Amino acid sequence: GGGGLLGFALHSNGADHRHLTLPYAGEERRLATTQQETAVSRGAYSPITMNGRDVYKFATREVPRVIGEALEAAALTVEDVDWLVLHQANIRIMETVADRLGMPRDKIISNLDEHGNTSAASIPLALDAAVKAGRIQPGHVVAMSGFGAGLTWGAAIVRWDGADLVAPAASSASSSSSASESSSS
Repeated sequence: GGGGLLGFALHSNGADHRHLTLPYAGEERRLATTQQETAVSRGAYSPITMNGRDVYKFATREVPRVIGEALEAAALTVEDVDWLVLHQANIRIMETVADRLGMPRDKIISNLDEHGNTSAASIPLALDAAVKAGRIQPGHVVAMSGFGAGLTWGAAIVRWDGADLVAPAASSASSSSSASESSSS
């Protein structure tokens, strides 16, 4: 079949929020509108706080589980997965997740050495780099999973299509330059 989302699973559980949190301190303000009174909050976020040991335990326990749930929703198994693109928190978490899934570590897409932990951008950045490097090809099954403050975690299983990766302007610019190069040779 074609590419796209094959299965996913999402979870959150605030009971352990203290292990990874991004506190917000805001004051409610009432705004008068023509229809009704509206409340908004104005404030600021404090620096993120994390208990690394507990986050490691959480991630290495829950990420393999949620990937399993997403694979089940997709009617696939770990053996069907070509690539594992995880939140780029640290390499130990990624390797432990692969080990617990029974996946070879060479299926892990990692860009930690180049970018470090870029928080919510880590999965899209790693995916983009792997596609541009030619590692992820059309038809490949990619398991992606992330976790974050709150605590929240989820996974998505996709079959990579490869379509719509190049913006139309870039596509026509590159094809016109290659056409002029070939006509001048």
